[in-house]
Amino acid sequence: MIAWTKNIIPPRRHDLTWILALPLLIFGMVYLGICLYLDLSSTLLFSRPTAFWLCIVLPWIWWVHVQGYHGLSRTRGHMALFTRFAIAGALIMVLAEPRAVRTSDILSLMYVVDTSDSISETAVDDALKYVTSTVTEKPEKDQAGLIVFGRNAAVELPPRVSFPFEAINVRVTKDGTDLAKSLSLAEAMLPDENQGRIVLISDGTETEGRVTDMLDALKSKDISVDVLPITYEYQKEVWLEKLELPRTVKMGETYEASIVLSSMSDGAGKLVLMENDDIIFDKQVIFKKGKNRFTVPIYLRQSGYYEYTARIQTPSGNDGWEENNVAVADLFLKGKGKVLFITSPSGDPRDAENMITALKESKRLVETLASYEFPRDAISLLPYDCVIMANVPAEDLDAAQQTAIRDAVYQQGLGFLMVGGENSFGPGGFHRTPIEEALPVSMDVKQKKIMPKGALAIVLHTCEFANGNTWGKNIAKEAIKVLGAQDDAGILVYDWQGGGNNEGVRWLFPLTPVSEYDQMVPKINGATIGDMPSFAPTMKMALDALKASDAAMKHIIIISDGDPQPPPPGVIQSFKDNKISISTISIFPHGNREQMIMRTLANQTGGRYYYPKDPRQLPGIFIKEAKTLKRSMIQNKVFVPTVGFPSPILKGVGSAPNLHGYVITTIKPMANNVLNHVYEEEDDPILATWRFGLGKAAAFTSDLSVNWGKDWTEWEQYRAFINQLVTDISRVKKDSHLNLQAYADGGTGVIVIEDYHTDPSFLEFSTEVSGPNNRPQSVKMKQVGPNLYRGEFPLEGQGRYQILAAAAGADRNEQIIGGLAVPYSPEYLRFRSNPNSLRKIADRTNGRVLAGNEAGTEIFGIDRNPRQSSRPIFDWFLWSLAFLIPIDVGIRRIQIDLFSIKKWLGLNKSEDSTATMNALLKRKEHISQNLDERREDQPSRVMANKTNRPSSTFRPSTHNDDTRQTTEVDTDETTTTGRLLALKKKREEHQDD
Repeated sequence: MIAWTKNIIPPRRHDLTWILALPLLIFGMVYLGICLYLDLSSTLLFSRPTAFWLCIVLPWIWWVHVQGYHGLSRTRGHMALFTRFAIAGALIMVLAEPRAVRTSDILSLMYVVDTSDSISETAVDDALKYVTSTVTEKPEKDQAGLIVFGRNAAVELPPRVSFPFEAINVRVTKDGTDLAKSLSLAEAMLPDENQGRIVLISDGTETEGRVTDMLDALKSKDISVDVLPITYEYQKEVWLEKLELPRTVKMGETYEASIVLSSMSDGAGKLVLMENDDIIFDKQVIFKKGKNRFTVPIYLRQSGYYEYTARIQTPSGNDGWEENNVAVADLFLKGKGKVLFITSPSGDPRDAENMITALKESKRLVETLASYEFPRDAISLLPYDCVIMANVPAEDLDAAQQTAIRDAVYQQGLGFLMVGGENSFGPGGFHRTPIEEALPVSMDVKQKKIMPKGALAIVLHTCEFANGNTWGKNIAKEAIKVLGAQDDAGILVYDWQGGGNNEGVRWLFPLTPVSEYDQMVPKINGATIGDMPSFAPTMKMALDALKASDAAMKHIIIISDGDPQPPPPGVIQSFKDNKISISTISIFPHGNREQMIMRTLANQTGGRYYYPKDPRQLPGIFIKEAKTLKRSMIQNKVFVPTVGFPSPILKGVGSAPNLHGYVITTIKPMANNVLNHVYEEEDDPILATWRFGLGKAAAFTSDLSVNWGKDWTEWEQYRAFINQLVTDISRVKKDSHLNLQAYADGGTGVIVIEDYHTDPSFLEFSTEVSGPNNRPQSVKMKQVGPNLYRGEFPLEGQGRYQILAAAAGADRNEQIIGGLAVPYSPEYLRFRSNPNSLRKIADRTNGRVLAGNEAGTEIFGIDRNPRQSSRPIFDWFLWSLAFLIPIDVGIRRIQIDLFSIKKWLGLNKSEDSTATMNALLKRKEHISQNLDERREDQPSRVMANKTNRPSSTFRPSTHNDDTRQTTEVDTDETTTTGRLLALKKKREEHQDD
């Protein structure tokens, strides 16, 4: 046998008998029997049962023990063997991935209630009464939950034993119905360890998603859906299907707009058509049952963007939905591009006067709009080649308007220019806004050595108006966004559960660098805002934090109804001593006393007091307050800008005159710094440009008016500079032979593109649609006829959709932009319920069709199929291994002295101890006498050995005489040592054989 195999499989030393194999047989039968029982009884589930093939190592463990040299007594040997078997068995079970199986006959049931606009309020109330009446009769251990849905779905109550329902608190969008999303959410809420069931209460209509795609998944998980149909049918309904406009138009010609009206019965009403908010048709019309078409002449006098809105007004009681009585369409008449100036109603008119004059002298068409008149969709900006904002603050533009500018630049190629001033860029509140995305400069200033740090603390008090706390959270986020990355912001709230350390007041998050804005947002969204009894603890905590801050500018904003008790005069004085200002905002105060408290807090600390009548004014107020920390970005100094990156903007322009101030910004990567100002080795951009998508944007951080740019307005090359700047960034118009039309067909948007090229060829289209939720989606265009292409996309509800199509083929690369306005959701075209859809849902999932008069025992009293669930428990066996391994080592390495243990426990008797001790003493005396006799006889024995030893066998000894004598004594088999040596010799001879 190979030598190394002897270390793995010892050679046979003993005869094998069934008695020796008995431990292996006992353990194998018990171990496999237990594993089989656990599996068949569904106590444990082994994910990898093939691991039990490793049980073949058990015979090897037994063989090593039997044929090895463990040197243990029989009892200890058996204990060690069974311990090794147990270790191997536990390791095999770990590899088999055991899972504990739990069997439950508990029913978890989710009520899913349709609250979309197609369901009347009375029907919703009846559905909720049905839910509360049936759930009270459920078995004690069963669980029930509630989901409400419309266009989206929300969990009102998760499945639980108790059902504390009082009223619907969650908010869902009601202008649509998505059955698939509601059932998907219900399925996700049902716990896997219990039997699941869903009760769907709906009219069966759906405007979003496809419920049939969800049913197979429910059936595979053995989740049945019981349905309770809500039935209705409208007898009188009038709606406008579409407003059709001509595909191609020319200036100065007359065309017709066609209005398609549908009705369930004959009737009459007033039909109105508006062009860009001006009424061009207003007439009483008579219509028949079915479809009716009315034509209205339109006359296009000049180029531009035209939006048409048609409405039908019927007598009261002759119509069901009013939401579907409108139709919208638009068209764009190409012409010479215009420059659009955006002005601030609260700003200085001189901010734009000189620029407008210079552009008009350059023969450009210029149009001026106040910020509140600015369009809220990118399509409306098609008539303009360039948009200019001169010293307009962010608070004058809402999110939709800012997004329209960004999208028009990126997707349509619009030119955009922001001109500076005290209300522009960072001081204007444009940090982290869509407009900042489009600009070549960032409001996040990097030169900290010249930028004093600011700190802002916001106190969120419960807002007692509809969605008040949600308003407060959104406003707080908008205020923090205005700040720079180096500034600090913190929010204080009152925890009505007493979670704070100072009379319920706590930091939602303490003063934190605004660079961690992304980490702040989830905390703000999850905040619980209570009604604080007093301002004192809150203001004291804010004061302590701001005093400890190293910020140069410190400010607090408080939004409240004013009912908390005012702080003591000492706290107010501390704010004044530390130069910390407080601005207060009164929201629906209870009386004059509350208003006075809020006004006093602001006036005494140098802040401002606001009393808005409309909550929609709050975002602008908060942004304006947060901007107080950004004034340090304004540099009032006289300097001459230096030329940086060469640009056509400066063609023929000589040295520029002085500027008297600018706003500090940071140039973005890939942007061109055309003009700059070098200050302490930092290049501050004065004029920067870059390409953003299809368009180009520029930032002039000084102004071009009589303030900072007063020397420029008198400069002889001022007009040339303005003209070349606008020319460089303006939209470049390209001729296109494509015509795009889009319309809504139920819940689907349809795009039709015609190719009017003189030499048409097949085109590949890349089409993208951006809807009201700003979620772009690609649309595949298919050729459906000669030079005709068609594509479809799902609508996301009412609103405006922007369409950008790029065509390529046969050496052609053309783009076309179009739009689609959806005036109302398909939800308002559902005039009768659809019980057949609900029956299909019940049939596909083995559910029931309920009648609405069932008792709770019928809802929950179904045949139970106990549900089994499992969870991994391999860690239990790892713990057993951790205990067994030390036990195995202890059995083999540690000798247990039972006599000592008995002595420690006091179990041995004194007589036995005395007798044992006497025996040991006698034995010691006897051995001592034998040793003395052997020492006396040692010399004669040595001489005798020398005399009798033959000379031929004489060998020099390397040991002394004592050693030889010891060897002779040790080889005597009457001694223990001798017996051991003899046993060793026999073992070696056996191995040699």
